[in-house]
Amino acid sequence: MKYTSAITIHELFKLTLEKEGKEVAELRTQLVLKEFKVLPVESKIAKLSAEIRSRYRIPMADSMIAATSKFHGLTCVTDDPHISQLKQFKTRWI
Repeated sequence: MKYTSAITIHELFKLTLEKEGKEVAELRTQLVLKEFKVLPVESKIAKLSAEIRSRYRIPMADSMIAATSKFHGLTCVTDDPHISQLKQFKTRWI
């Protein structure tokens, strides 16, 4: 099973919307939704995210994605330098 954070869907849609428009953003996120189970943000993840954000001074979306992977014991597959700098987290660069 492959997983993604609900925040990743937000980031993917937002960035694609800004660069390629709504139609492409809809298509791209639908493809991800077909392939991945979306993990919601819950209060424990939100609190862990706040700790990560405070400690590393990274953007909120990145700390939420990192917290989601840590909370669920998953490797975070990313190309985001903010997340890959978190050495105690399991990350894999794409």
